[in-house]
Amino acid sequence: MNDPGIATPAKPAVHVESVGAGPPLVLLHGWGLHAGFFSPLLPALARRYRVHAVDLPGHGRSAPVVPCTLDAMVDAVAGPFASAPGPLAVLGWSLGGLVAMRWAARDPARVSRLVLVTTSPRFVAGPDWPHAMAAGTLARFGDELEVAWRPTLQRFLTLQVQGSEEGRATLALMRHHLHARGDPSPDALHDALDVLASTDLRGEVPGIAVPALVISGERDTLAPAAAGEWLARTLPHASSARIDGAAHAPFLSHRGAFDRALDGFLDAR
Repeated sequence: MNDPGIATPAKPAVHVESVGAGPPLVLLHGWGLHAGFFSPLLPALARRYRVHAVDLPGHGRSAPVVPCTLDAMVDAVAGPFASAPGPLAVLGWSLGGLVAMRWAARDPARVSRLVLVTTSPRFVAGPDWPHAMAAGTLARFGDELEVAWRPTLQRFLTLQVQGSEEGRATLALMRHHLHARGDPSPDALHDALDVLASTDLRGEVPGIAVPALVISGERDTLAPAAAGEWLARTLPHASSARIDGAAHAPFLSHRGAFDRALDGFLDAR
């Protein structure tokens, strides 16, 4: 609880932590989390890239955007890089993948390369899109956030590792990071979940002409591998890597396979 006699410092519009030297690489995390989840990747990446790990709006140390829309999230994330020299490679995981795709669609001169990790153009299933969660499943997360947001986030972590060969160890690592940047705002989480539930980028994907790598987890239940396969087929200049035995966080559970896929793509500039 905050001391009523001490002012709480305002969060920055977007919190970015930058390390390393080399071509710029922006990392965008998933819903309910923060950029600290990428920390296991940073030492190796920072030896070759200038890595910018971003807390999405309303997550971690970043202020929320109001109203919260996908375009507003893109505007907030793009702001710190408006005057950055040269084009950017952007890695988007889950919700971060939606932000990355919309950013690339809007500004291909700035986003010149995409890595899309266990993400989807649409996270809710429909008659013409079976590669996703049922709408009722995502809606229940929203209802539960209003009642008990902490257990809801914990359950979301469990779904991310469901079926993974390294599920127990990965879940322990994710739980360790979950509150490392303070407690999120339940309102901001709910708003971002609405973005996740309402976004459908299938019509935009064919126009995203930058080189892309789509990394899927064979056992992912949140963004099934079939969604990644669709992205890899539909993006004009995409390659794909499916990581066997992995679920929604392959860069935590299957680092070796993930690093090989990532290095081969980024080094091919």
